[in-house]
Amino acid sequence: MNNLLQLKGRFEQAKNTSQIGPSTLPANQHVEIDRLQNLINDLIRLKRFWEKENLIPGALVSVYYNKVAAKSNRIRALLAKSGVTANSSIVGARFSDDESPKHIITHYVSLDLIDRSIDLLQKSAKILANEFDGVIYHSDVVKLNKKEIVLKSESVARTAFVNVIVDAFYVIKFDILVEHEEFKDESIITIYNTDIKATTLMEKIGIHLHYTRVMDNTTILLRPDEVKALMEKAPYLVSMAVTDLTKLDSSDFDFAEEGTIKIPSPTTEPTIGVIDTMFDENVYFSEWVEFNNMLPSEIPLSPSDYNHGTAVTSIIVDGPSSNPQLDDGCGRFKVRHFGVAAGNQFSSFTILRNINEIITNNKDIKVWNLSLGSKLEINPNFISPEAAILDKIQYENDVIFVIAGTNGSLEKKLRIGAPADSINAIVVNSVNREGKPASYTRTGPVLSFFTKPDISYYGGDTGEYMRVCTPTGEAFVRGTSFAAPWISRKLSYLVDILGMNREVAKALLIDSATDWNEEKENLLLKGHGVVPIKINEIVESQDDEIRFVLYGVSEEYDTYNYNIPVPVKNEKHPFIAKATMCYFPACSRNQGVDYTNTELDIQFGRLKDNSIKPINNNYQSADVQTHTWESDARKFFRKWDNVKHIREVLNPRGRAKKAYDKGIWGLSLKTKERLEKKYGVGLKFGIIITLKAIDGGNHIDEFIKNCAIRGWLVNRIDIEQRIDIYNLAEEEIEFSE
Repeated sequence: MNNLLQLKGRFEQAKNTSQIGPSTLPANQHVEIDRLQNLINDLIRLKRFWEKENLIPGALVSVYYNKVAAKSNRIRALLAKSGVTANSSIVGARFSDDESPKHIITHYVSLDLIDRSIDLLQKSAKILANEFDGVIYHSDVVKLNKKEIVLKSESVARTAFVNVIVDAFYVIKFDILVEHEEFKDESIITIYNTDIKATTLMEKIGIHLHYTRVMDNTTILLRPDEVKALMEKAPYLVSMAVTDLTKLDSSDFDFAEEGTIKIPSPTTEPTIGVIDTMFDENVYFSEWVEFNNMLPSEIPLSPSDYNHGTAVTSIIVDGPSSNPQLDDGCGRFKVRHFGVAAGNQFSSFTILRNINEIITNNKDIKVWNLSLGSKLEINPNFISPEAAILDKIQYENDVIFVIAGTNGSLEKKLRIGAPADSINAIVVNSVNREGKPASYTRTGPVLSFFTKPDISYYGGDTGEYMRVCTPTGEAFVRGTSFAAPWISRKLSYLVDILGMNREVAKALLIDSATDWNEEKENLLLKGHGVVPIKINEIVESQDDEIRFVLYGVSEEYDTYNYNIPVPVKNEKHPFIAKATMCYFPACSRNQGVDYTNTELDIQFGRLKDNSIKPINNNYQSADVQTHTWESDARKFFRKWDNVKHIREVLNPRGRAKKAYDKGIWGLSLKTKERLEKKYGVGLKFGIIITLKAIDGGNHIDEFIKNCAIRGWLVNRIDIEQRIDIYNLAEEEIEFSE
C-alpha cells in the first residue's frame, strides 16, 4: 500500500479579465411584439394589485423563465435601473412543476421600478413595431450590437433596447407566486425579505409573537390558526413553510439480555459532539460521555427517551467492541452529548435555537453527529430551516456535521427528510452487508440537483442488525441513525488525530467511497459510494495508485497551479485520474433553488500550450469558451454543487496519454458568484487527486522526486507517526516546583 501524500505549494491567483459580451438572442430565434405586450399587461396588472396592498411599501414580482436560467440569461433591463441590477432584488427562486423544470425567480422592487419597466417595454414595443415590422431576429440583434443597424427612435438607447428584447425572449410572464399548501400543525414560516421584520408584518395582520417564536427577521413559528390567518390575508408574503412538529425517524430496536462489557478510562482520545435524544448515565461507558440535558426541567422524560441517543453514542465511543466486523481501527472516542429531544416527536424550531447555543459554547469540538431526522420529505424548492442553520453554522465556524440520511419504508421510496438536506454536512445513507441500499433507504437529490446523500455506510438491515448499548442493555438495531456515527468516528480520526482540515477530510471520505467505474444509477440512494471499513484503506492507496492532497484558499476569480509533474513513460502518461473537491460555501435559503452563493469550477488535466485539457472535458470556464446550457452544466459538471467528483473510467483496453509540456499537469479553480457580494473571497477548499497506473506499476517514488524538483513540499501521511505526534501534543506536562 502507498501512503497518502500531502503536497504543499503555491496556488497562483488571477482576476477575471474577460468582458461580459452584449446580450443577444440564441441562434435562429426571434421575438415578436406580442411577447412584449403580454409582459406589459402583466406588469400593469401587478402594479394595480400592489397599489391596493399596504402591508409592504414595495412589490413582490415573480419572473417565470422558459428554462433553468443561468445568471447571464436573467433579466438585465427589466426590474432594473442605473446602479441597481435586477439580480440585487432577488428574494426567492424555485423550479416550476413542469416535466422540464424552469426557473421562477421572485424579486422585491419598488412601484417606481415597475413603472420604469412598463415604460421601457412600451417604448421598445413601439420601436419593434415601427422599425422591425413587429418581429426581431437573432441576426438583427447581432447587427444592432455591431452598430450595423442604427435605431431611428431615440426614446430608448440601443443597448437598453437589445436587453429588453433578450429579456422578453427568456421570460414567459410576470406574476405573484402564492404558496397553496395547507398546514394543520404548528409551522415554521419564512417570509420574503422585504426589509420589514416578519414580526412587524405579523402585527399588521393581527398576529402577535413572543420572542421565543422568532428565529430571525424572516423566520417565525406560527400556530395553526395564525397560519390560516396569514394565508387568508397575505399569502403572497410566504416564501417557505414547513411543519414544525417533527416525528423522529423510527429505528428498529430489538432488545437482548444485558451482558458485561468492560472499558478502560478515557485518556487523550478526541471528543465528538452528539446532538440527539437523552443519554443514560448508568451505561458501562458513561465515564467517556459528558451529558448535557438541553430541555426545560418541566418536560417529563420516560425511559424510552434515552434509547436512541444512548445507542448512537455507544457506537461512537465503543462501536467495534459490539460489532467486531466493523472494527475500523480508529479506537475509542469521547463524546459530549446534548439531549435536545424527548420521545419520538419534537419541535424543530426549539432544536434550531439550541444548536446555535451548543456550537457557540463548544468551540473545541470540530466533528458533530446528528442522527435526528424527520419522517416528512424535504421540499424540492427550498432547503429546510434545520439544514439552513446547519449550513450557516458550518460556513461561519470550523466545524462539520455528520447527518443521518433518515429512514423510509418498503411501501414507498421517499425523499430524504430534514436536516439531511444540509449541503455543507456529510449526509450518510445505509447499505446492507453486500453494499446494496438498505430496505429503508430514502433518496435524494436535494433541490432537484445536489447529490445527497454524500456517502453510505453499514447501518444494519433485516436479518443483519447492528449491536448497540441502550439503558436496558444490548439491543439490535438498524437505520441511518446508526450508520452516521461510524462516519463521525472516521471523520474525527482524520481531523483530530491525523490533523487534516475539514475540507480535506470530507473530500477524502467521499473520494474513498468512489471507484474507477462509471457512476451508477443508485447515486441518489448511495451517494458517491460506500466508505471502506478500515481507516488505513482511506488514508492509503493501492500500489499502482498515487493519491495526494491539495489544500488552498480562493482569493481571486482563478486559483491555479500549472506545476504537477505526473510521471512519464515512453513520452506518455500511463495513468487515468480522478479528483474530489470539497468546500463550505455561504448559502442563502431565501434564494430557494439557487441556494449556494459561490461556485468553484474545477479543471484538472494535462497542460498543453499553457491551458488545461480537463479529464472530464469541462470547458465551461475555458479561455475559448463553448456555450454550455445551465441545465447541462449542473448535470455534467455539478455547477453550484460544493462537492465535485470527476473521474476517468478504467478501461482494460485503455491506452496511455500523450505527455505535453514535459509531462506537467495543471489545476484551475474558477470562482463564480451568484449574488453581488463576493462570498468566495477567502473560501477554503480541499482536493484529493488519485492517479492510477494502467501499466500496473508503482510510480510513487518517481512522483515524489519530480514534485520535490519542482518546488513542492511533499509529506507522507503515515498513520503511526501522526498518532505519536497527536499523543505527544495531548500529554499533560507536570512541572516540578
